[in-house]
Amino acid sequence: VQLQASGGGLVQAGGSLRLSCVASGRGFSTYAMGWFRQAPGKEREFVAAISASGDDTDYGWSVKGRFTISKGDAKNTVHLQMNSLNAEDTAVYYCALRERIGSVRGGYDHWGQGTQVTVSS
Repeated sequence: VQLQASGGGLVQAGGSLRLSCVASGRGFSTYAMGWFRQAPGKEREFVAAISASGDDTDYGWSVKGRFTISKGDAKNTVHLQMNSLNAEDTAVYYCALRERIGSVRGGYDHWGQGTQVTVSS
């Protein structure tokens, strides 16, 4: 399984970015897809997740109300719309896919390579 994330970049505080992730390969099933981030010197943090059906979403407390996760039109595609960005959102953002039933805040089976998001203040 390969996950390809895109859409990162440099943005000013208060601005917006949209990340996208596509999962490809054979022989896997999708329970949920999610986004995590890791800033320098910090632990990896849960950002958002969405069920395979798109009916259920979950957000980390630091992004709730500012970020929106959604399913793409293509199978196994997700987007993360990030609004009102601030310097604390600067991190490498990773897309992940979970095959097994369970909490969408962890236990992911497959990870993408990450995309850098930098917010200038």
